[in-house]
Amino acid sequence: MRKMKKVKYGIILAGAAVLSAAALSACSAKAEASADHTAKETTSADGTATETVSGEKKTIRYGKSQGPYTELFEAAVVPILEQEGYTVEGTDFSDLLTADVALNDGDVDVNVEQHTAYLENFNSSYNGDLTPISPIPTVPAGIYSSTHTSLDEIKKGAKIAVPNDASNTARAYALLQKAGWIRLNDQTELSKVTQDDITENPYGIEFTEMNSLTIPNAMEDFDYVVITGSIVYNAGIDPSSALLNEDILEPLILQVVVKKENAQADWAKAIADAYHSDAFKEYMKEHNDGLWYVPEELQ
Repeated sequence: MRKMKKVKYGIILAGAAVLSAAALSACSAKAEASADHTAKETTSADGTATETVSGEKKTIRYGKSQGPYTELFEAAVVPILEQEGYTVEGTDFSDLLTADVALNDGDVDVNVEQHTAYLENFNSSYNGDLTPISPIPTVPAGIYSSTHTSLDEIKKGAKIAVPNDASNTARAYALLQKAGWIRLNDQTELSKVTQDDITENPYGIEFTEMNSLTIPNAMEDFDYVVITGSIVYNAGIDPSSALLNEDILEPLILQVVVKKENAQADWAKAIADAYHSDAFKEYMKEHNDGLWYVPEELQ
């Protein structure tokens, strides 16, 4: 009888051992599956890692447009970011407003196409949450003409075209004041002036405010035009042919722009640091043929 109890007790112990081993095996398998699931969550559909296991973002998505600022970013900044382990992906946009909406919605992480004055106008008009994190080299606006070779040739009743978006309209009138053709209300910030702030117009200039993109093709219809830097570049106009360039006001210096919630993110800091790096300074020394105004802190 005792012998049978011993046998039965041995069978129970053996069974418990088998169950215990099975449970451990199941837990192990579950842990491996969980780890595998986590790895999949940090990998995009095309196999590109978007985050490290620790959650650090490694893919930066930027709004891309035709013009000097995107090209400078791709030529001088992207290689620095890639050396630091980031993957940088561009998304094309036809205009800055669309690009800003995408940035504000989180469809991209950053763009490098606007100055603070434009950004503030976007935030106000579209309930945006965008913020600048670093200045970048900027192409100045200038006065151009296809029919005159000097500012001294201006005559009474001259026709002049200027951009029609608020921030660039202001810089155009500030530039025309620099030329000595008009006088502006000194109680209004230069970065916010409008045609209504013109207090003196001794030449009786007729102003036409129009889409910046259309100004280069309409130059022959005007005595003079004011064209912003990126439009000059895209239109293939020689920037050295400007009859006068603006003194770039601080609100009109181009910026790296992100959503406010991302301003302190490691990847955002990496972009700002790249623009301040020795490698970027060296690139600008080699490639700036006079097109760019480089903010002092980037020199």
